[in-house]
Amino acid sequence: MSLKQRTRSHYRYFELHRLRWSDNDQYGHVNNSIYAFLIDSIVNSYLISSCSLRPTDSSSPHIGLVVASKCQYFASLEFPEEVELGLAVRKMGRSSVEYEVGFFRKGRDEVSAVGGFTHVFVEREGRRPVKELREELKEGLGKVLVPLGEEKARL
Repeated sequence: MSLKQRTRSHYRYFELHRLRWSDNDQYGHVNNSIYAFLIDSIVNSYLISSCSLRPTDSSSPHIGLVVASKCQYFASLEFPEEVELGLAVRKMGRSSVEYEVGFFRKGRDEVSAVGGFTHVFVEREGRRPVKELREELKEGLGKVLVPLGEEKARL
């Protein structure tokens, strides 16, 4: 299935974001950098609220580093729209997690853009990949894990 065919059923966690006037670029639609900002926001919001991640707590031994990112655009979004972001984990490895985020106009099922990134979780000190993801992280991410091809099996 192509990314353009994604619908809400491909995602398990949603957040609503109102676009700001400053999000538009000179062409009257949301600037590409804002998509990256929103992807980062929903992923980290979920990690903090559902996976016990505390990125600013210096006593927390692990942090996630972005090692790859992407976004494909299918329909323009613009201020003052409200955008619903859908989050899914597509792959969870020993130390890495691949996230996908769908951008939907409020109340619509057609995807406007699909993006995401890959985190590698590393030791805060030394920045070496962890041997295994922490249990709280695996448990929380497991709730939004939807490997490609298994979308409908979890509905």
